[in-house]
Amino acid sequence: MVCLTWSMPMPGILWSMARPVHLLLVLALCSALTAAEARAQAAQPPKHEFRGAWIATVFNLDWPRAASPAEQQAELLLMLDRLSDAGINAVFFQVRTECDALYDSPLEPWSRWLTGRQGAAPDPWYDPLAFAVREAHRRGMELHAWFNPYRAREGSAYERSADHVTRTHPQWVLQFGDLRILDPGRAAVREYVTRVVMDVARRYDIDGVHFDDYFYPYPPNHISDEDAATFAEESRGFTSLPEWRRDNVNLFIAQVADSLRALRPALKFGVSPFGIWKNGVPEGIQGLDAHDVIFADPTAWLAAGTVDYLAPQLYWPFGGPQDYESLASWWAEQIRGLHLYTGHALYRAASETNFGTLFSAEEIPRQVRFSRDIPEILGSVFFRARNLTHHSSQGFAEVLKTELYQHPALTPPMAWKASEPPAAPGGVELTSMGDGEVELSWHPVEGSRRYAVYRVRSSTSPDPEASALDARNLLAVTGETALVDRPEGSEPHHYFVRAVGGNSSESDPSALVRSGGPTTAVAMETATPRMSLDVYPNPFNATTRIALTVEETAPVSLRIYNQIGQRVRTLVEGEWLGPGAQAFEWDAADDAGRPLASGVYYLVVKIGGYRLARSLALVR
Repeated sequence: MVCLTWSMPMPGILWSMARPVHLLLVLALCSALTAAEARAQAAQPPKHEFRGAWIATVFNLDWPRAASPAEQQAELLLMLDRLSDAGINAVFFQVRTECDALYDSPLEPWSRWLTGRQGAAPDPWYDPLAFAVREAHRRGMELHAWFNPYRAREGSAYERSADHVTRTHPQWVLQFGDLRILDPGRAAVREYVTRVVMDVARRYDIDGVHFDDYFYPYPPNHISDEDAATFAEESRGFTSLPEWRRDNVNLFIAQVADSLRALRPALKFGVSPFGIWKNGVPEGIQGLDAHDVIFADPTAWLAAGTVDYLAPQLYWPFGGPQDYESLASWWAEQIRGLHLYTGHALYRAASETNFGTLFSAEEIPRQVRFSRDIPEILGSVFFRARNLTHHSSQGFAEVLKTELYQHPALTPPMAWKASEPPAAPGGVELTSMGDGEVELSWHPVEGSRRYAVYRVRSSTSPDPEASALDARNLLAVTGETALVDRPEGSEPHHYFVRAVGGNSSESDPSALVRSGGPTTAVAMETATPRMSLDVYPNPFNATTRIALTVEETAPVSLRIYNQIGQRVRTLVEGEWLGPGAQAFEWDAADDAGRPLASGVYYLVVKIGGYRLARSLALVR
């Protein structure tokens, strides 16, 4: 699904004020596909799909396992290479496991899982998060910093650093046997954890902030009266202890969301809640639940718009009291136009990591295929990374590489975040490397997060705009400015590159180059014309007005596209307009005059060599 918009960032307080209207009128429409669109989307691989993996550092589950910094870096590079090879385009990298840091933090001590001793820096020194971000981006992957908000100590006693929060603020700590957590009911705790998150968001070039499902503790450490004193001191008028606990978590999620949006509006923020919301919901589901056991209510975050995505941990098979099909369908019904990625228990596909009943080889591929058929589900996340990179997991990595993720994909854009595309790449060259290999290279583009490289087999020069709509033409997504390919077959191969912004917004195509031949097209000019654009009303139910003012005479095109990139209406095509104001109307019909269904459409305006996309919400 393609979902683009162009908007100005809003400070946190303004976002909070605008959020209800913003969500109800725009966001809920973004994930809506008509049945016809869904069928068309299923006919070819998705061009936008979230394909994630959790890299768990707690207990050295995934990384780091080696002793020296050089060995740790080599191990992470191998892991990222294998994840990329399997088609993964985003990683959740755990940077805070128990109020510690796998990065150079001014607020918390170095993690014991990194060096073996809490508070001890790597020797020789390096910053694992900075290293992971750089290397993930080189491979065209997003990196979301994964925080455990409250866990302060796990397992048997060990020597805690003198500056660890359990020593500096023991009054903030709740104890459950060997487990220690920060008390979510204390405003000072919520402020402290938010400061930790914001420090990383401010200093590191991460793509997102991610929380796992640990809020209040799981059984056998289920909370009883450990926070009674906090409830007495900071109840905020609540008389129900469970409702107060859930509100504590809601307040924290909202505080982090508003802080992130004020600092870096483009940054993504999401949570992977426990897969069962309430016991008995949907009907027939039985088991431990988030709402009444760990006091987390993801439906409240969705209603408030305080998360950008959820990745519920649906760690069960089809059938039985925790039926994957029922749970995935239920979460899709709740998502309210935000992003939903299903979490899969890949650890249950390998005997080395499984506990409980081992999944069959077909279980998780079947889950991925099922989720793809639900328009509201925009991708998958796999726990754990090592089950893709070091364990066979019944051949799952190969299934991804050769079947499910055979074609690369960009992460899905978020309609409520700015998505103005970067400039088109220049300096595109194709060089023969010998032995059938060619190297495609281009100049870096300021503001680009990565590059989408397209390859089209054709005896004639293809139309790059049309070719880019078909995911089968997407050769690679990379953070580099060069790519080696080995084209096959006798037909010529044509290549072009598009720069990709932080919200998966793509630039105009670069020049076309042809294997064995010269450049066959010229890249579009990228100078921004002096112009203004207004669309009103939006959302609309019958007709919307497009007001365009251009200060210099230029060729103008106005086209309407649906969510899968098909052009449905051409309002203006290459007419020389301006200077001055121009007004156009769209009656929500296609070029044949047929009324279009409710949903999100895209106005693409081209003026000279400049392109701007706006989302249009049609509500019948």
